[in-house]
Amino acid sequence: MVRSPEDYVNSLRDGRVVYYRGGKPVDDVTRHEVLRVAINHALELYKWQADPELRRYLTYDDTQYGTISRFYKVPRSPSDLIERFRLIYNTTLLGRGGMFNIMKTIGSDALFGLMIASKQLDRARGGTNYYDRVMRYYEHVVKDDITIAVAQTDVKGDRMLRPYQQEDPDLYVHIVGREPDGIIVRGGAKVHTTQSIAANELIVLPYRNMVKEDADYAVAFATPVNAKGIVLIPRPLREVEINMLGDEFPMGKTNVEVETLTIFDNVKVPNDRVFLAGEYEFAAPYGLTFALYHRFTAISYRAALADIILGYAKLFAEYNDVETASHIRRDIVDIITYKEYLVSSAIASAEKCIKDPNTGICIPNPIYTNVGKLTANAKYLDAIKDMIDVAGGLLADIPSTSELSNPTEEKYMVKYLAGKRGGTDSRVRIRLFQVAREFLSALGALLSVGMIHAEGSIEASVIELYRSYNYDISKMAALYNADLAKIDDVKKLLEWW
Repeated sequence: MVRSPEDYVNSLRDGRVVYYRGGKPVDDVTRHEVLRVAINHALELYKWQADPELRRYLTYDDTQYGTISRFYKVPRSPSDLIERFRLIYNTTLLGRGGMFNIMKTIGSDALFGLMIASKQLDRARGGTNYYDRVMRYYEHVVKDDITIAVAQTDVKGDRMLRPYQQEDPDLYVHIVGREPDGIIVRGGAKVHTTQSIAANELIVLPYRNMVKEDADYAVAFATPVNAKGIVLIPRPLREVEINMLGDEFPMGKTNVEVETLTIFDNVKVPNDRVFLAGEYEFAAPYGLTFALYHRFTAISYRAALADIILGYAKLFAEYNDVETASHIRRDIVDIITYKEYLVSSAIASAEKCIKDPNTGICIPNPIYTNVGKLTANAKYLDAIKDMIDVAGGLLADIPSTSELSNPTEEKYMVKYLAGKRGGTDSRVRIRLFQVAREFLSALGALLSVGMIHAEGSIEASVIELYRSYNYDISKMAALYNADLAKIDDVKKLLEWW
């Protein structure tokens, strides 16, 4: 069954160890003057699923588990993946500011990947029961309606060396002890662990392929965030702190997610929470299957973010009365192209999904997913550039909306910042500039870096596309065109779609 908003908040008061800007551990993340903003952002998921009108979009009546979060619905058909795309897209729009709500999305990405990879491992190895463990854990997740953060990216140390070659063995999370009822793990840290302070549990996954000598680093497991030995050190939430000085950046007041340096200092993991423990040849499948689902998530929420950027650009064009300028039309069409490329990639990825033969779970098509993800990474700053070009210099220099509270300043601002003649509300125009500026300033570094590196870097998508693409049709087409192949060779490939 789904939890109430109150139950979710109370579940985070569990003694978890979180430090923020030095000093002693945070007593209660839900009441911390800065960190609570990230908690409140996650809380929106529970508010939406409690809302009588939104509930049907956020929940799903499962024949086995009853009413569960729709995020945890296992995709078994193309339509299920299309539904998942809409779910992520729509909740990103609901959240305002293009900050999608990662809590249940990333957890389900990891769970679907674990189901597929663990079943593959069990069938290949024999004698292991990782899939059964994953499914029991999944049952716990859906029945208790918990939130999950995923810790995958190791700090890595010297990136030219494998995990076992590092001078400090803790630079990748690894197994340091094995006991009859579980394992002990230690690691200098996982980084980029989004919303771990707002999660009930962590799923830990391997980051890269492994060789035999890396066996202790080939580990995947789930653990409560408050488990002994886990320490969370968040990045500074400057976009929240700046709002303590005034009403300058409204998105930073409500829609912020936080990443942590997530440390594992001799953490005990019971056997039923261990999903990979030394089977080094499966480290890459465990990591890559999750990454594929998570990249599908990326193009889904980024399409919604592109819609918001497009909306700002179109409104600026209207309010500035520059819609007829050819370069403005090109800017807006560039953003349209960016957004619809992502939407098309998500739909194609879902429609041409691959059904895993062992579990019957539908996997997003890796080619269309990575093409969409590569576009999302490489072209985001171009979309921002287009919005800036349409908006003009006031995007940086507009006075604060707080100035409107002073009658003298309000008189001048309303008069001189009117924009298009007839029907333009100066206050609306000022507000649009003020909020859009947040994309470039308080949230600028976070969004820009995130859009280039989150859910896998540009290079990661390049590597995966180059590695997994089927070149047979292209090569045969070239050979046939050069009269070096026979028509019978081409006929064999005509049904590729």
